[in-house]
Amino acid sequence: MTPTTVAPPTGATPVDLARGFLTGGVIGVSLTAFIVGCALGKAPLIVGALALLAVYGLLFFLAGAPRRAREAALAPRTALALIEGMEAKQGEETDVPVRFDLTVAPEDAPAFRIRFSEAVHVSELPDYRPGKVLVVQYPPDRPWRLRVVKRPTPAWEQRAAGAAIDSVPGPAVAGDRAEGCAWGFVTLLGLLLGAAAVVLFFRAELFGGSADARPAPPEQSVSVTVSVTSSSTDAVTTSATGTVSFGPGRSMLDRGALREAVESLTQGGDGGGGGGGRQALTVVVREQLLTVVFSPAGVDAPAFDPRSLPFDRVPALVEEARTTLGVDSPRTWQLSAERLTGSLTIRVGVAGAGGSASLEADGQGVVVRRSPAR
Repeated sequence: MTPTTVAPPTGATPVDLARGFLTGGVIGVSLTAFIVGCALGKAPLIVGALALLAVYGLLFFLAGAPRRAREAALAPRTALALIEGMEAKQGEETDVPVRFDLTVAPEDAPAFRIRFSEAVHVSELPDYRPGKVLVVQYPPDRPWRLRVVKRPTPAWEQRAAGAAIDSVPGPAVAGDRAEGCAWGFVTLLGLLLGAAAVVLFFRAELFGGSADARPAPPEQSVSVTVSVTSSSTDAVTTSATGTVSFGPGRSMLDRGALREAVESLTQGGDGGGGGGGRQALTVVVREQLLTVVFSPAGVDAPAFDPRSLPFDRVPALVEEARTTLGVDSPRTWQLSAERLTGSLTIRVGVAGAGGSASLEADGQGVVVRRSPAR
């Protein structure tokens, strides 16, 4: 058997970075415009935000159509592969992410070594052990996109049962490498700049800074209250938003810290919720920062009581997102909660050197969906 070294997938190109920045900017503008439209009661702004997102999604799909057609024209290559090693990661779902280290032996090409991740049902884990021969498929021009054929044809299944494959020495190519932190950084930068642009454009109406702005009714008058609860905690509340920031040494994941921060922003207002607390459109939590976008009085918007969040589950959700979604060396995390779809949805995203990933949970903090790093 003649081994070869497969060229690893390239990192993000300038075109990829530009596309990531534009995508982040459109998402930031659309999401922020939607929230601002709900807060100010501007139906055209809400419709425009949704239309912008839909148009960009269509253009993005059409722009990628030629590339997808070229990739579809190449028939995938089927080959046998020897399991050199595997590592299953713990999770609550029935499909467990498994890191495979394989020696792939194509019929008409030299053998090569590759490492990648794939979800495997917990009941099938005993079938994947070191030394077993599998049937795999991969695009001829992109072997790092290799995937295990879980139900091969009888002919390939028979060949795998009687095959003997020699191990190829490493190093193994990382087949599940993401675009890298540069792509995630520029996408996040575009999102933040897009959101900031919308907030700055409507800052007069949001924060009452315009001299010719219409006076609000007494119950909606804009008043800013700044209070310092301790030497390391600042809380700022307006009629539209509220923030709590922690200083060094404190985290929103500390026991009781997030609940205390939310209650400091919601107590003392009725918010139209009937429960004695202000209703929120969106809650965003980072390591040392809590941001709440409040529902304006008299506006029928999908709001919720931020005190109903499953505070005790938040540290576990963040830890699960950090450790089970395939992001190497996670550096930052963010939790967001909203009720735009009718029921409370909690999303936790993480980003690091291995790319970015997210999971989604319901109002009780039970994970319902995962989007691992790819």
